[in-house]
Amino acid sequence: MPPERFPPDDPREWLGRARSNLAHAEDDRPEVAREDLCFDAQQAAEKAIKAMLVREKVQLPYIHDLAQLLRLVQDTGIEPPAEAWEAEELAIFATTLRYPSVQEVSQEDYERAIAISRTVVEWAEEQLGNPHA
Repeated sequence: MPPERFPPDDPREWLGRARSNLAHAEDDRPEVAREDLCFDAQQAAEKAIKAMLVREKVQLPYIHDLAQLLRLVQDTGIEPPAEAWEAEELAIFATTLRYPSVQEVSQEDYERAIAISRTVVEWAEEQLGNPHA
């Protein structure tokens, strides 16, 4: 069953899309490039962070820099946990490794990306008071 949809200015829509990206990222099948799975992990974290910014009525910048997005969340008075700052590591998946590259993503890199992404999504769910809508 597809998730309930909301208008784009509703943080629940952003969080729903974050969950969707995370579900994609966690679907590790041999025929899917790890780079693509890690891109979805990065997107999940980005959309989860942006869900909080939407709730706080912050104009969303068109960036993939998760550290900069977390600083914007901080500016609203919400302090990201230390683990959320690890999301900076995901930037390479939204830039360099988003397209064909000679650099390989190891299983360990993939598992780390999933763990970081899951942490950020779960934190956003807690912040938004909407754990599993």
